[in-house]
Amino acid sequence: MGEELKKTIKDMVVVGKGILAADESVGTATKRLASIGVESTEETRRQYRNVMLTAPEIEKYICGVILFEETLHQKSNNSILFPEVLRKKGIVPGIKVDQGLADFNGSAEQYTKGLEGLRNRLEEYKKAGTRFTKWRAVYSVSENTPSEKLIARNAADLAKYAKICQEHGLVPIVEPEVLIDGTHSIDECYKATEKVLKAVFDSLKKENVMLELSILKPSMVISGKEAQNRAGVDEVAGKTVKCLKATVPAGLPSINFLSGGQTPQEATAHLNRMHTLGEKLPWYISFSYARALQDPALKAWKGREENVPAAQKAFLKRARLNSLATMGKYAEEMEN
Repeated sequence: MGEELKKTIKDMVVVGKGILAADESVGTATKRLASIGVESTEETRRQYRNVMLTAPEIEKYICGVILFEETLHQKSNNSILFPEVLRKKGIVPGIKVDQGLADFNGSAEQYTKGLEGLRNRLEEYKKAGTRFTKWRAVYSVSENTPSEKLIARNAADLAKYAKICQEHGLVPIVEPEVLIDGTHSIDECYKATEKVLKAVFDSLKKENVMLELSILKPSMVISGKEAQNRAGVDEVAGKTVKCLKATVPAGLPSINFLSGGQTPQEATAHLNRMHTLGEKLPWYISFSYARALQDPALKAWKGREENVPAAQKAFLKRARLNSLATMGKYAEEMEN
């Protein structure tokens, strides 16, 4: 198993490349399609994925794609299964393995379901050609959240999930997302993120998860979406790196940020700034964006076949700009 995991990490931690999160659940995909006036069916969701996954030369900027279970068994317009489309381009196919959120202890907080039956699902996913997995836990920031109980529960579950995946020869992406929704300040976000990450790495250690064969997908330390005087790019980058240095062991190979409600431009600018702070980073810092990579493409596509080339161009532009950001080479004027 060790060799298999090492090979996957080698293929997924590549300077200048990041991960596309194309694993929106049916509910989320329905919202995305509704935003362009397209009805969500298995076929329209397939068409949406097809726009991104068959984009010419996507492999220049993307080294891995997180798929949703439905997409795993769907085919491109050329009748090739999507995992195979990716494999042919040298891109590693992965899969979201959690089963969504459920109410936690009758509170307003939510934990993530999916440990039950995980081993059996992993065997199926592996047969379908996937080499890595993803599990997302969420935390809201308010006066009394995230609670210690939820932090402990999510950390334990993320660690169990990661351990089971490594036993099956699959690299786990561990995704603790401190949500951007709310009026909280960047300092409140810092406090919550630091607690969450400390708990996650304590649990990973307890479960004997091999950190050097795992990837972290965190949120950035950022002001709440509805906050007054939201922190600027320099502060977001500086506080995020400071928080990671305080909590994330140096043995971890890669940190691939989620965009979590940032605009595509914000997500790229923040990532870029982390690479120009002049600080030595012990890990590779990259992206694993969903909306921040796909939103401009979605708007250009509008569900129409004749718009596919324009949509792919919009997607590749964002992928290229984020690729530059992983090397600190992005500049705002490139947006025009």
